[in-house]
Amino acid sequence: MVRISGGSFAMGSEDFFPEERPVHRVRVDSFWIDAHPVTNAAFRRFAKQTGYVTVAERTPTAEDYPDAEPEDLIPGALVFRPTSGPVPLDNWRRWWRYVPGACWRHPRGPGSALDGLDRHPVTQIAYEDAAAYAAWVGKQLPTEAEWEFAARGGLDGAAYAWGDVFEPTGRRMANIWVGAFPWQFHPGRGQTGTPGTTAVGTYAPNGYGLHDMTGNVWEWTVDHFRPQHPTPTCCTPHNPYVGTPESTAPQRFPSHVVKGGSYLCAACYCLRYRPAARQGQTEDTATCHLGFRCVVRDAIP
Repeated sequence: MVRISGGSFAMGSEDFFPEERPVHRVRVDSFWIDAHPVTNAAFRRFAKQTGYVTVAERTPTAEDYPDAEPEDLIPGALVFRPTSGPVPLDNWRRWWRYVPGACWRHPRGPGSALDGLDRHPVTQIAYEDAAAYAAWVGKQLPTEAEWEFAARGGLDGAAYAWGDVFEPTGRRMANIWVGAFPWQFHPGRGQTGTPGTTAVGTYAPNGYGLHDMTGNVWEWTVDHFRPQHPTPTCCTPHNPYVGTPESTAPQRFPSHVVKGGSYLCAACYCLRYRPAARQGQTEDTATCHLGFRCVVRDAIP
């Protein structure tokens, strides 16, 4: 883990998507954070020693999904499938499929495996799975403020984790989608012609020595998602986080903030490979580009 000295910073951005606004200053205490996302090898140790079964490996129930047909209540998860050519970008179902049997052990569905991927981020991880792993290792999931503060690497207000230039000196700085999404992919370092995760540490760390705070996989935070940041007040929030869903109505699967973007984020479509970028993801979601990392507060591991 890497020690992050506490401080204040400008959280959010006014330059990209509405949910990143308004920019507001917050202050966080010092904490430790994993130097990279949790890997397949680490999660395998957890599952082997505890017998833990992830959300994607469990049979969905009619109580949780009352609108589903009984024959569709099959364990599985979301898997990306490139299209054969250009398509309108207004419907994610054109390139995502619910694949029975997809899970962290088989991230692209039955027949896929983790051979040679021990150092890659674990994927197909729902919020409950990430929280269970964190508790097992005596850690926690980060707040959105902690995650963004760490991702910025000391560059307060910069667009990217490495500065304001997307590709300094023409170098690709993270595992993101380059090409025409979702069909034309130009592989980067550590990749073949197929979009996917790269081993942690493939790309240079940020200013705090943290790898993959941009791209590779989205990462869970403890914050419940709200469509925008709170309006700034006269006081700087201290260790802020959103601990309850926005709606007062009961929600079986509320949404949490995920951060960092992934190997499927493209300039022509997503452009969320930035510290300020954020999305909401329901707790039951598991996908082939969603993982996590952990933090420790007020203690030295």
